[in-house]
Amino acid sequence: MKLPDFLEQDRVAVDQALDRLLPPATTPPETIHQAMRYSVMAGGKRIRPALCLETARLFDPDPRGAMEVACALEFIHTYSLIHDDLPALDNDDLRRGQPTCHKKFGEAMAILAGDGLLTFAFETLAKAPIEDSRRVRAIAEIAAAAGTVSGMVGGQVADVEAEGKPVNAAMLEYIHQSKTAALIRASCAAGALAAGAADDDVARIRRFGGKIGWAFQIVDDILDVEESSAALGKTAGKDQQQHKATYPALYGLEESGRKAAQLVTEAIDELAPYADRAERLRELARFQTRRRA
Repeated sequence: MKLPDFLEQDRVAVDQALDRLLPPATTPPETIHQAMRYSVMAGGKRIRPALCLETARLFDPDPRGAMEVACALEFIHTYSLIHDDLPALDNDDLRRGQPTCHKKFGEAMAILAGDGLLTFAFETLAKAPIEDSRRVRAIAEIAAAAGTVSGMVGGQVADVEAEGKPVNAAMLEYIHQSKTAALIRASCAAGALAAGAADDDVARIRRFGGKIGWAFQIVDDILDVEESSAALGKTAGKDQQQHKATYPALYGLEESGRKAAQLVTEAIDELAPYADRAERLRELARFQTRRRA
């Protein structure tokens, strides 16, 4: 479906900033910087950066430093995609419509490109022109979301260990909340922190982000069943082939769709105090259940 106009504008601005912040491809050692750029600049909707930027704008129309935070989140997201695609994990050949990083540059360089993007993300955050205490809080928020305790790495561990095994509702929720929702939650909270939001507002926006992040992964599960590889930009049907723990596998497609819609409604309810100021965030939340790829 067509992206909201403002999301396309955010995507263009984020792409320009990513290109500016990343080391040039000619910077020694050239191969690692070529691999990092290959994966980051391969495309994507830039949902996480857009959530960061739009959340920041909710509290400051021109939030200084929010773009650097948004780009750092995209570096972390791309690192996770590079590593997820490796033969030891999801073993995928296609990402964002082109060969995966390890297919283009080899496994060793893909591992190092992911490592490079993760560390560069925190270098970017450390240099962001944000007041010191807010910058430290944003770094802590993002680091926890990318980590092992209810964060992205922890969710990936649980996902790997659940392959081919019976999964109950509690474990499925943990995997989705950690593997995907944690970084989306942090994208919203970090945007609020970068813009100087009050603690109560940060907590509310964190809840909003957690719910749409959870919905985002449920919809991803659904699309893996319903869409083609060409539409997804990655190999379709991988979840079923690898016996992954997914919502359609446990609940079926119809109930999974209802759960995603319920989460989006709950997320939008969190934005009630902000009235019309939060309309872009509401549109981003609704987009999660309408997207087809």
